[in-house]
Amino acid sequence: MNKRQFLRLPLLSAIAWACVAGTASAQPSAYPGKPITIIVPFAAGGSTDTMARLIGKKLSAHLNQPVIVENRPGAGSTIGSAIVAKAPPDGHTLLVSTISLAINASLQPNVPFDAVKDLQPVTQISSLPLVLVVNSSLPARNLREFVELARNRPVKLNYASSGNGTSPHLAGEMFKTMAKVDMVHVPYKGNAPVMNDLLAGHVDAHFGLLPAMLPQVKNGKLRALAVTTEKRTPALPDVPTLAESGFPDYEINSWQGLFAPAQTPPEVVRRLSEVMNRIIDEPEFRTSLSKEGSDPVGGSSEQFTRHVENEVRKWARVVKESGAKPD
Repeated sequence: MNKRQFLRLPLLSAIAWACVAGTASAQPSAYPGKPITIIVPFAAGGSTDTMARLIGKKLSAHLNQPVIVENRPGAGSTIGSAIVAKAPPDGHTLLVSTISLAINASLQPNVPFDAVKDLQPVTQISSLPLVLVVNSSLPARNLREFVELARNRPVKLNYASSGNGTSPHLAGEMFKTMAKVDMVHVPYKGNAPVMNDLLAGHVDAHFGLLPAMLPQVKNGKLRALAVTTEKRTPALPDVPTLAESGFPDYEINSWQGLFAPAQTPPEVVRRLSEVMNRIIDEPEFRTSLSKEGSDPVGGSSEQFTRHVENEVRKWARVVKESGAKPD
């Protein structure tokens, strides 16, 4: 080695280190490099909005970046979901959505994104049972009596939903098909008017999300006949499932989950999933879910991806068989 070559070594080493440092700073390991926005495709004040704000607060603490929650409702949740599907895939724009994402894939006309191809599932946050409830004055003490009443009553029973194409609507359509009964669907514009008319006895039945139904079931104003999940829920341990009540293939879980745009770097998705699982494992977080009648889930991105794909296929069949249409 001559003197000139020896003198060049420190300069080459400095350049090499600079390149390594520059590459490292550009890698997803530097994530997040700026504030994160969580889009909620529903109006403020609902259960998903509340969940997203709790998640945002905890993500901010874990990732040392501000997390902003934006409500972008409309078109059955497709407006907000489309914003995330078309956002830069860098993990700084996220979506907290529900089973509606899978239902809308086949229900809503001209959806401007593909629920499977354009969004990357990160982690399933929770699972929410639906429960079949009736007004306490209805002469049906259990599911068997309800089916007999639906088949034999001169005037058809009716069931309410929070809107055409919602999970309560399609839960009712699944039940009609499996039980071979004919009931009249009465769609409303949201949960509040459903509850008002259900409590007043203007409608007979409702497949409602457990968190919303639980207070009225516990105070005796509504009667719970069955839950839609595979197993009984701890919130209503004495209420049987539809499966154990004679409909073994009936199973519906509403859910909430975190999504990123497709093509988000795997390292970013992995980090978000790891942080989300730590959050979901926190006793405080699990307690807050349980109080609302929700079950914490967690798990890997791969597990949630398979679940979402299965849900899209399942609800496509239900929409086709029921002929459900959006509002």
